[in-house]
Amino acid sequence: MEAAGMSGSSKARLAAVAAGVIVLGAAAVVALHAAGAPVGLPPLDALRRRFGRRRRRNRPVRVYMDGCFDMMHYGHCNALRQARALGDQLVVGVVSDDEITANKGPPVTPLHERMVMVGAVKWVDDVIPDAPYAITEDFMKKLFTEYNIDYIIHGDDPCLLPDGTDAYALAKKAGRYKQIKRTEGVSTTDIVGRMLLCVRGERSASDSRNHSSLQRQFSSGHGQKIDDSGSGSVTRISHFLPTSRRIVQFSNSRGPGPDSRIVYIDGAFDLFHAGHVEILRLARGLGDFLLVGIHTDQTISSTRGPHRPIMNLHERSLSVLACRYVDEVIIGAPWEVSKDMITTFNISIVVQGTIAENMDFAKDESHPYAVAMEMGILHRLESPLDITTSTIIRRIVSNHEAYQKRNEKKEASEKKYYESKNFVNGE
Repeated sequence: MEAAGMSGSSKARLAAVAAGVIVLGAAAVVALHAAGAPVGLPPLDALRRRFGRRRRRNRPVRVYMDGCFDMMHYGHCNALRQARALGDQLVVGVVSDDEITANKGPPVTPLHERMVMVGAVKWVDDVIPDAPYAITEDFMKKLFTEYNIDYIIHGDDPCLLPDGTDAYALAKKAGRYKQIKRTEGVSTTDIVGRMLLCVRGERSASDSRNHSSLQRQFSSGHGQKIDDSGSGSVTRISHFLPTSRRIVQFSNSRGPGPDSRIVYIDGAFDLFHAGHVEILRLARGLGDFLLVGIHTDQTISSTRGPHRPIMNLHERSLSVLACRYVDEVIIGAPWEVSKDMITTFNISIVVQGTIAENMDFAKDESHPYAVAMEMGILHRLESPLDITTSTIIRRIVSNHEAYQKRNEKKEASEKKYYESKNFVNGE
């Protein structure tokens, strides 16, 4: 009651006195500690840590992760997702072509394509091109001073240089290293093996023995099971274990608004590559919400051959979901876009790219986009990059000797990792 009747000047004086008491109290605590204060007061180190944390919160925590990101897959994306969760902003270094060649062998995808892929991952805030394969003292200093990096991140699998030393030894010594959990069931080594199995049926009989040997080099271990019974069939076994939690982690929480212009595009999105990213980017620009239909394994096999797809439905879905241009996916979308489907999802535009593995359906009577054409909502979009899944496979086959040597090295390190593997807490 007394405070309510106070004048404005009285209130101001009271506030000033209170502020002084608070400041004096904090200063007194520090002074008492310095003079050997009695027990019961907060430890001085605890106060410093508390106020230090508050100061650090004035700027975002920036974390750095690097990699080759060659033939980028959902395992890479999950690593970036985990790294981003350790800070507020994620800066990613993409290793140069020359550095990869010197340390691992030639990359399958060139730097500019790998930059497109990494930049499109929705958890990435900034990308550094031509990053070194090993964290040198000079580069680490540059990360800390120029890029304001707080921590350097890597997976629990070892990253060794040709001389056998740890590529992240300096970051660990500096106390600025954090570790994440490796994603099970996929690796670039494994995917290369799947691709070679895919082209097995295309080889002539005279070349089959050498090619079978090559497949074993790429595919042994955790990736594939090869049927050499002579039937010509190939069994691909993916060790990816899909869970609802992983799908939720990759999914967006937002849905389309009531007046959103929903764009739909579908496809296999096998070996998700820069060509896919660029067509999705353009498709997203046509509306407010991009819905992507991902065809089933059976649909792809029936239209593109029995050895496709390379990646199974859940693997392909996660790769697409990780793309920043994608708002939602239909896991196992139908081949034909029906009137009922267009109505159910309130689709405004159906997009068809100009570059695809198999465009023969355009000649068929049962055109998958016939309804969209009749409704006048089919939009043919010029594909920016002339890249398909077969393009990536051809790169492997044309330089298979170099990739064989590369995979033999990697295979040994992966075998060692799995033999000594322990549980690592992570997402």
